[in-house]
Amino acid sequence: MFNAVSGLGAGGLVNPQDIDKANVALYSTFAVVAFFAGSIANRLGLRYTLTFGGFGYFLYVASILSYNHNKNAGFLIFAGALLGVCAACLWTAQGTIMMSYPDEYSKGKFISWFWAIFNLGGVIGSLRTLTFCSKVPLANNLHNKSNSVQDSTYILFMVLMFVGFLLGFALVNARDIKRSDGTRVILMKNPSWKSELIGLVTVLKSDWYIIALFPMFFASNWFTTYQFNAVNLAKFNIRTRALNNVLYWISQMIGAFVFGYGLDAPRVRRSIRARYALVSLFLITMAIWGDGWFNQKQYDRADVTETNRMDWTDPNYAEPMVLYMLYGFYDAAFQTCAYWFMGALTNNSRKLANFAGFYKGIQSAGAAIAWRIDSLGVSYRAMFISNWALLASSLIIAAPVVWKKIKDITDIMKDLKFSDENLEEVSTAAAMELRGR
Repeated sequence: MFNAVSGLGAGGLVNPQDIDKANVALYSTFAVVAFFAGSIANRLGLRYTLTFGGFGYFLYVASILSYNHNKNAGFLIFAGALLGVCAACLWTAQGTIMMSYPDEYSKGKFISWFWAIFNLGGVIGSLRTLTFCSKVPLANNLHNKSNSVQDSTYILFMVLMFVGFLLGFALVNARDIKRSDGTRVILMKNPSWKSELIGLVTVLKSDWYIIALFPMFFASNWFTTYQFNAVNLAKFNIRTRALNNVLYWISQMIGAFVFGYGLDAPRVRRSIRARYALVSLFLITMAIWGDGWFNQKQYDRADVTETNRMDWTDPNYAEPMVLYMLYGFYDAAFQTCAYWFMGALTNNSRKLANFAGFYKGIQSAGAAIAWRIDSLGVSYRAMFISNWALLASSLIIAAPVVWKKIKDITDIMKDLKFSDENLEEVSTAAAMELRGR
């Protein structure tokens, strides 16, 4: 649902400045809290961390609805800052679940299914702004060629987000998870605040090579501001932006399945799959963003007015529509690879919680800077160049980790060193095999 609101460009508001400030607040707090959110998730447990994280999304959309009536920028920015705290917890818990619950032969599939369900929310939310459908009002803006969103759109988002927040309480505890092969999730039996903060520092020392993935983390949401505000908001009216969003999120679902299932291909060794994925990602970076440059050369920020936004009836609509879909495909491919690379380095839930926190914290720092750049009125062409350069260079910097550190099989004994569990508690079969050697 948050995807659908953000994808409208400026949260569906005509004036993007205040929403940019809210997003700067959001991603600033997100960046700070997320870096330590792995420790929070390990101490409180994934269920409570995830549930707490869901509340901020509901309040944030409520603040946008309020802003539409009273222009209270203070409440909007406060809600953005609070959402940053909540989102840090939610996304760290989510990332930990997605990377540590499946066995190491199924992580790509789990990531792709999560990404598909995650973006299905964006599809449904975008349809909500597009048309009416039988008993459920899926959209108000089919015949709306203006640049504003109706109140009922935000209200339905709020209802759905609140239901999602409550459903977090139904999550099964990690300790009760048992995989199909009989193994269990590796975690800390008796975590404390002290042990988890020490654990965070220990990860940075023992797995120092994760720093080479930090540029990839930083770049992974940098492009969102450009795509939503410099492309979708700048070029299209509200109903066309909503249609673009439907296509964008569907393309993300396709991208996640293509890369997720490809990363789990059983006939190719995992170390080789990792290298293929990185090279493929670099090639589509150059292809898609190269095509994007030809589109961006046609206009800049100074050329955008309220009256010259494109509608889907425009004869020239097809080309930018396809490009926007490719941006969605690329986003999913990039994020799926980033999560899979982290998940291929370890199966330890405690360590993966810290990895997920690093990922979301650094990602959000990049996003905060990107939203700030947009709010300062930097040219769209400069924003585009920064995206292309960051994405391409981050993949080059990540290459040594992908080549040297991702192995065909993860050593379970190495993973157990970062927990207070023993082999019998997480894998009876592995323990029996070890005794038989």
